[in-house]
Amino acid sequence: MLRVLAILLLTTSSALAWEARSGEVCELTHDGTTVQVRVTYDPGVGEYAIAISPDQPWSAAPLFAIRFDGPRGLTISTDRHVISDGGTTFTVTDRGFGNVLNGLEFNNRATALLGDREVAFALAGAGPAVRVFRACTRATGV
Repeated sequence: MLRVLAILLLTTSSALAWEARSGEVCELTHDGTTVQVRVTYDPGVGEYAIAISPDQPWSAAPLFAIRFDGPRGLTISTDRHVISDGGTTFTVTDRGFGNVLNGLEFNNRATALLGDREVAFALAGAGPAVRVFRACTRATGV
């Protein structure tokens, strides 16, 4: 019986790792063991952002990409990114985030790519949280 309880706790913990919060700013977060991911939508400026903070700092590079692996895999890239907090946080902002949200909701794994650095994180349990996040952005008039 203890084994069943331990397995249940271990398998449900990844689903709890993704959370969505509604408020003045819509927020979707993931606190992984080696990386934190925060997606926001600020209706005041009409802008989405994704911030990725791994356990080791980022190094500057001209191009950022995020690859989503799974049933609806895709890769998105941009040169409009900012590294802040002494290299510990990487942020991309844009007025549209449909591909990012689809990538998070419908795939199994994401890998952030900057220069020669790759930071991967699991998407298990992200789908329901992404749907709550989307509902928050619609409620703000998007």
